[in-house]
Amino acid sequence: MKKKNKIIVLGGGTAGWMTALILATSWKKYAVDITLIESDKISTIGVGEGSTPALRRFFEHINVPESEWMPECNATYKCGITFNNWSRKPGFENYFHPFPSELDSRYTPYFFNMCHKSIKDKTVGPHPNQFFLASYLAANDLAPLANENFPFLSTYGYHFDAGLLGRFLKKKAQKLGVTCITATIEHVEKNTDGYIETLVTKDGESFSADFFIDCSGFASVLMEKSLGVKHISYSKLLLNDSAVTFATSMNNRIPSQTYSSALSCGWAWKIPLTNRFGNGYVYSSAHSDAKAAEQELREHLQIGKDQEARHLKMRVGRLEKMWEKNCLAIGLSQGFVEPLEATALLVVQQSAAIFCQLFERGRFTSAYKDEYNLKINQLIDGIKDYIVAHYVTNTRKDSSYWLDNNCNISNVSDSLGSILECWKSGSSIQDELMKQKIENIYPAFSWYCLLSGMGQYNSEDIPTASTAISNINKFYQSCSLNYQDHRVKLNIPY
Repeated sequence: MKKKNKIIVLGGGTAGWMTALILATSWKKYAVDITLIESDKISTIGVGEGSTPALRRFFEHINVPESEWMPECNATYKCGITFNNWSRKPGFENYFHPFPSELDSRYTPYFFNMCHKSIKDKTVGPHPNQFFLASYLAANDLAPLANENFPFLSTYGYHFDAGLLGRFLKKKAQKLGVTCITATIEHVEKNTDGYIETLVTKDGESFSADFFIDCSGFASVLMEKSLGVKHISYSKLLLNDSAVTFATSMNNRIPSQTYSSALSCGWAWKIPLTNRFGNGYVYSSAHSDAKAAEQELREHLQIGKDQEARHLKMRVGRLEKMWEKNCLAIGLSQGFVEPLEATALLVVQQSAAIFCQLFERGRFTSAYKDEYNLKINQLIDGIKDYIVAHYVTNTRKDSSYWLDNNCNISNVSDSLGSILECWKSGSSIQDELMKQKIENIYPAFSWYCLLSGMGQYNSEDIPTASTAISNINKFYQSCSLNYQDHRVKLNIPY
């Protein structure tokens, strides 16, 4: 009988159980024994409770319908993100970053061309909210699933309770044969070549495997502490390193979007679940202490002192390598690019899926380690650039925090610098993304929405309605009649 390959995933939570599920689902035909070791002394951080459309593909991959997982995780649908008060430019005080629909292709080229023309002519350009179906759905609290007789698909993400999602994924993974062990690892034993051989608990119990996956969070027990892989900080460009969170009660409306509102030293999120709102303030500890940040969030949410707050610390950056010797890092142990665009689970999902493909191709060897490290590093750096662009293009001057962020524009990566130069010259960002081979990380429409939404035009005029825009509005308003109220779609009674 062929010997089984043994893999240990160290760390539970959403990242650990998602990784275990992807491996177990992808490798059903292989002789692989997967064990996940989680500690009952470590709680889930759960900073983010939102996703990109990639999460839908994950559930399709593991063959779990929305009707099964969403109610168990108090989940709602997400059409995109509204950014409030990131810009002080009149007419551009807020904008919406949508998830795309098949219908958007009708007006996206027109939107791009209007942006190019406005920049070259030094006139006020279009606002992105007028060109995408998701903007209309979110503005009217509609779910992004059309009636059966409407043949146009929309992509969408989700909002969810991170703790409940982790527990749901754990149940699914165990049903697929993943072994769960509750233990706290105290020591890591390596062989003479530096490869990990055994994980040892405080009580002396040991667990051996052929390959290890580090999902131990910011502690990075295996990759950093044991294998000495270097962490590359993003702190010079992304200033936020702390967060304070609150839960608040749900009202009759259940929005189908995330809200990101700029505050004095960072930004506050508001995420709708079926039973509550998740709220938090991501801020820079160099510009605000924990007490002041908590008070600012209380004032923003208009809640009293009886509501208990939770404070978190974040480490923004990534590892130099994600795959070293016989160990892989996934989740917070591999890196974190703050929760602004809810990309954490996207990176987990991509990391596990690409690992599965390359690991199989190498017949369970490390033959494709360099290719893997390059792919994941490019993914995380690409996400970092898109998020940095939010900060360096801000037009706020009301605090040292926002002024410091704006000054960082001279320190951006060459990749981001080239994209911003394309915008300033009125040339095609789409061509630049293809040239850099990064169009699959954030596509062109996302960049145009961000830069136009922040009011990055030469003119100080306020955008005005035109006949063409009026016709687009009417078209999308008619299309939105094919979508249901979000609360009704979720079967949540008023």
